[in-house]
Amino acid sequence: MKYIIGIVSALAIVLILILCPISSGNQEVEYLRIHIRANSNLEVDQNVKYKVKDAVVEGLIPILSEIETFDNAKQVLAENFEYIESIANSVLEDNGFTYKSNAKIDNEYFPTRTYENITLEEGYYDALILELGSGEGNNWWCIVFPAFCFTNTKNYDNIVYISRIWEIINSVL
Repeated sequence: MKYIIGIVSALAIVLILILCPISSGNQEVEYLRIHIRANSNLEVDQNVKYKVKDAVVEGLIPILSEIETFDNAKQVLAENFEYIESIANSVLEDNGFTYKSNAKIDNEYFPTRTYENITLEEGYYDALILELGSGEGNNWWCIVFPAFCFTNTKNYDNIVYISRIWEIINSVL
């Protein structure tokens, strides 16, 4: 019995060390967000925003699957603006919209936001901004790096986990 308790305790410590970011001094986890901003808050624009989100997330999974650093994530996304826009524009066109998308990476102020079990405090963050049309509507957001939002796709039978942390956890368990 003591052996089992010892193993469980050791696994708990390993999981805590893996899952809890350790910061010392100025070093903190760098997050790269993704914001898909709807043309407006009209229901039709909000609905197509989610269709664009599903397609863009699906398209980014293979591109981001090998990303290991914040800087590399920014570089890879910047190199793929046209690809990201083409995915979004295709969804917009397929749904009868005449406006287009615009992708950029920007450092912007964001309020405190919680996504599942991660809370990002208010402050300035780098983000992939994908504006649909005027981009004046409410947005969908998530975290591109570390790869967090790419664990929940619309295709639940084919979920792809691309986080190195997730791979470590699975190998330990």
